Amino acid sequence: METDVPTQDKAKTQSGEDTLGPLMRLLVVIEKAGNRLPHPFWLFLSLAAIVMILSASLAAVGVEAVNPATGETVTVTNLLSMESLRILVSEATNNFVTFPPLGLVLVVLLGVAVAERSGLIPAVLRGTLANASPKWITFLVALAGSAASIASDASYMIMIPLGGLAFKAVGRNPLLGCVVAYAATSGGYSAAPFVNSLDAILGGLSTSAAQIIDPEYVVTPVANLYFNMASMLVVAAAVTLMTELVLSKRADTIELDPPDEDDPEELDMSIRLEAKEKRGLVIAAIALLVCIGLLVSLALPADSFLRDEEGAFGPQSGLMAGIAAIIGFGFFVLGIVYGYATRTITRMSDIPEMMAKGLAPFVPVLVLFFAASQFLAMFKMSGLGEILAIRGADFFGGLETGTFVILLGGWLLVALGALFITSGSGLWTLMGPVLVPMFMLLHISPETTQALYRIGDSTTNIISPMSPYFIVVLGFIQRYKRSAGIGTLLSFTIPLSFAMFVLWGAFFFAWWGLGIPWGPGAPIDYAH
Repeated sequence: METDVPTQDKAKTQSGEDTLGPLMRLLVVIEKAGNRLPHPFWLFLSLAAIVMILSASLAAVGVEAVNPATGETVTVTNLLSMESLRILVSEATNNFVTFPPLGLVLVVLLGVAVAERSGLIPAVLRGTLANASPKWITFLVALAGSAASIASDASYMIMIPLGGLAFKAVGRNPLLGCVVAYAATSGGYSAAPFVNSLDAILGGLSTSAAQIIDPEYVVTPVANLYFNMASMLVVAAAVTLMTELVLSKRADTIELDPPDEDDPEELDMSIRLEAKEKRGLVIAAIALLVCIGLLVSLALPADSFLRDEEGAFGPQSGLMAGIAAIIGFGFFVLGIVYGYATRTITRMSDIPEMMAKGLAPFVPVLVLFFAASQFLAMFKMSGLGEILAIRGADFFGGLETGTFVILLGGWLLVALGALFITSGSGLWTLMGPVLVPMFMLLHISPETTQALYRIGDSTTNIISPMSPYFIVVLGFIQRYKRSAGIGTLLSFTIPLSFAMFVLWGAFFFAWWGLGIPWGPGAPIDYAH
């Protein structure tokens, strides 16, 4: 049976569609263009084939460039030659197994899986929002959303309904709560207080890209940690300001549908923590302090295995090189402690089962990694990446525009690309091998380029119809307003995207301009 929509609501919907007409048409174009793109697996294999053809053509005409960093002449390697084909076939397995992000991500996820499936991560997020006052609810939902990336993609399914319930609990529009949670979780996916799987992926990809110029360069998973931790507050502030100053007024004009008594969310999901969950969090917090104390005590001796040969905590030290394993082990231990305290873990066999189930959602990424690893290996072997970086650096250097303009251009380019490719790792796999070495030749560190990529990629995802979670959040808000459509969602997410884009971008340039380090061991870039 079709639901009648009140005349007033129809007028509001029509008005919203008229206002968003040109933008809606643009987004339709983006959606159609993006839908014509092949699956990322085939996209990377297609690009690998293109690289092979280009390498043969450019090698035939003798394309070359002089690397200003080493003074060596770089020539194009013909990947279609018999010798190159032999190497590519024999190294295909090794390219995949040694793909930098692969091991890092698996190690982190093994620990995160236990923390998530034992209930620790959801309890932390729910505990953040429990007993929140109406005055602070927007900021707390946004803060929890921007920190929720420790749960990877599961963060969306945790935070979006929690945001709606939190707003409803304090008498505010739950539709707005869903949108705030979605915007903060998606926009702040790169802003988190802890190292997560994305940090491991981006660090590994940036390392591969940087080694086109410097074979010894390593970008660790904590390369942007300081910036990420501060960015979490910036994202939450941007979402809060736009919500309270603009969007809350619009939300007040939307009349919600009566609650559905059969909705399992309304019946079963509670934002309140049970007594055993509170006890589990306390015990987990004590375990965290013990782990931190143990790590500090192990790192203090001058000859500690956590230090490098010079006794420092550089990129090659045990601490920095093994940070993914340390973080993964930390989540592993805390998840077990919480699980036994709350009885979500009752036997030892539960733990490996949780780890296996936690890795299951990552299988599609492993498939993508295989194709991406072959593409990057071919791109690096061909010499095209280094030559493109050198020529691009020469071009921008000749313009004498200054580093600020170069970074600004890179930021806008990434933001545009994120409208079509919403996978953070997928987009960086394409852009990293060009942007990182090119910017290195312009004296911009890979850590700076990676931080720039984070703010460009994260803030436009929430308005892209190519994002799988765009439809997910639409489904959640339709629980409260069945007539809500894409136009309704965009009328909320576009202002939030703009607020994050401007405020986070300004924060990045202020951070860079002041020469603050991006993370432990990361070099400092000064504005010039």
